[in-house]
Amino acid sequence: MFEDLKKAALDYHEFPVPGKLATQITKPCTTQQELSLAYTPGVAEPVRVIAGDADLAYRYTNKGNLVAVITDGSAVLGLGDVGALAGKPVMEGKAVLFKRFAKIDVFDLEVDAQEIDVFVDTVARIASGFGGINLEDIAAPRCFDIERALSERLDIPVFHDDQHGTAIIICAGLLNALELQDKTLAEANIVCLGAGAAGIASMRLLKELGASADKILMLDRRGVISRKRQDLNPYKQEFAIDTDRVTLAEAMRGADVFIGVSGPNLVTPDMLASMAARPIVFALSNPDPEIDPPIAHQVRPDLIMATGRSDYPNQVNNVLGFPFIFRGALDVRARAINSEMQKAAVEGLRVLAQEPVLPEILRAYRLQSLAFGPEYIIPKPFDPRLMDYVPPAVARAAVDSGVARTGYPKHYQPAASF
Repeated sequence: MFEDLKKAALDYHEFPVPGKLATQITKPCTTQQELSLAYTPGVAEPVRVIAGDADLAYRYTNKGNLVAVITDGSAVLGLGDVGALAGKPVMEGKAVLFKRFAKIDVFDLEVDAQEIDVFVDTVARIASGFGGINLEDIAAPRCFDIERALSERLDIPVFHDDQHGTAIIICAGLLNALELQDKTLAEANIVCLGAGAAGIASMRLLKELGASADKILMLDRRGVISRKRQDLNPYKQEFAIDTDRVTLAEAMRGADVFIGVSGPNLVTPDMLASMAARPIVFALSNPDPEIDPPIAHQVRPDLIMATGRSDYPNQVNNVLGFPFIFRGALDVRARAINSEMQKAAVEGLRVLAQEPVLPEILRAYRLQSLAFGPEYIIPKPFDPRLMDYVPPAVARAAVDSGVARTGYPKHYQPAASF
């Protein structure tokens, strides 16, 4: 089975031409006159006007629909630090998803830089031609420093999807799961196993949405992050609390929510059994979750569970977020993707999951029926209404929070009222 998948994947990337991307000409260039407009002498006219007003690049170039997907190759999928070039297939794949789901053009850039300041300087110097920057597969904690530095230097959105994209999908699904389990975010006891990019960003966003900081227990490889520890970097210190709990088993006792962004098979049946009534488990390690779903449901029939896998219900899939978030940001020429825009994306996804499921979605997933409930707390990636719910919500939040260069797009349908 593994060898079949390996060959199929390599053949897919090699044939009929190497790679997954190509460029496309968007204007006719078949006559001498058209050639003179596309290049010299006609091209001089947009050059002159952009030199006088940089914002006109949105009008006369592809900047407004172009995102750079950039990595240093330090944390590629589950493969670790494989180097910038080896990360290129993943960056191409990300570009495919941008184009397929939100019609956004992408250049993938693989930056061979070990030092944070070199990476930041490289990206900052080439950023002016893009409408946004999507950072990808960069190891923690360097990813936090890189994103902050680039956000401070640039006037276009800088978005680290492994942080914020994952956080947005987790939060949308969790809010719906809490509603179904008759619990509130403010009162929920939350355990987060994994203190990297995804874990820290998810807990930050949950706090902004109303989670109680003193009810969050975050764990890294050494156990619970508490104020007793002396080995914490500044990002982990943000989640250090006063507690005598040290191990995962101790943290899980009485927990309402478990979010795993760590590794396979780290949660035992006994740990799951010790959670509070009607627990919520997001076991997101890929391809093997922190606990196997059939085992989890056998131990706790009252749980709601999500994974990172497409062959189980409630897949936490970043493709639900980043294409549509950038679509909304680009459509108002946003200078950033701020917390207001992220929370708007959460709400758009949360509300869409409660809408009736379209027949074409049932056909695409070979389902007879599907409705909001324990096995459907997050929209499906092929739901065409994602474009109607997420980009308008993000665009409205950008305008209302003052980071948009333009007003709310007239071509948008009225955003869902939430």
